[in-house]
Amino acid sequence: MIRGIYTGASGMLAQQARMDNVANNLANVDTNAYKKDTTIFKSFPDMIIRRIDNDGVGLIPLGSYDSMPYVGKLPTGVEVNEVFKQFEQGALMKTENNFDLALEGKGFFTVLTEKGEMYTRNGSFTINDEGVLMTHNGNPVLGENGIIRIQQNNFMIREDGQIVVNADEYGNPVNTVVGMNENEWKNQIVLDKLKIVDFDQDRYLEKNGDSFYRENELSGPPLPPDKVKVYQGFLEKSNVNVVREMVDMIDVQRSYEANQKTITAADSTLGKLINEVAK
Repeated sequence: MIRGIYTGASGMLAQQARMDNVANNLANVDTNAYKKDTTIFKSFPDMIIRRIDNDGVGLIPLGSYDSMPYVGKLPTGVEVNEVFKQFEQGALMKTENNFDLALEGKGFFTVLTEKGEMYTRNGSFTINDEGVLMTHNGNPVLGENGIIRIQQNNFMIREDGQIVVNADEYGNPVNTVVGMNENEWKNQIVLDKLKIVDFDQDRYLEKNGDSFYRENELSGPPLPPDKVKVYQGFLEKSNVNVVREMVDMIDVQRSYEANQKTITAADSTLGKLINEVAK
């Protein structure tokens, strides 16, 4: 009976952790490139159950043997094993903003922060007064050659991440009419290429706020991406399915209540054992 209380309590704690993740997913349904979290559980070690038959010992002329038949296993509880990040592709939304970039496939933009290089799939960028391509919280976006400096209407980003600028016959960047096709440019110069990376085990990347991820020993070092495309004028939306999360929330509430009733029943039975049977 006491074991039943502990088992029910562990179930309630696990469902509470699951509810926290569901609530966080719903809160970030409109966050660009947000990747949903899924709670994974594991059970405590099971106990072997045997049916008691008298004293459980069978006697034979040469000795004795265990005569208790095997019944099954008794679960002893559950705990959170991992919060798994699902890096499934989110839908691409057209914005017509040249500073908005979206990735299709596995990969991350590289951003320079006060804590070093971090990685994100949120391509909602802008430029500052010095022409530095940066996130909205002021962190420069990195190319393979370092910080990227561009002009307002004088750059295009190809699907492979190359940053192309329009130049005059002398190779000097010039302003371009908004909406002009890349093929109409007089001189095309590859200024740099976006530093896009991938990881062998991206599931182990650490979330660091502001849609940033940080590498660690489990994720491995950043690697060149395999197949990834960059779309200018698009943003990747969250991969959270609101209907699925609401269904999960109902499931969590019912599981929590079931564990709660288990504790109540075990406590009531234990009370009768102490107050009535013992007398």
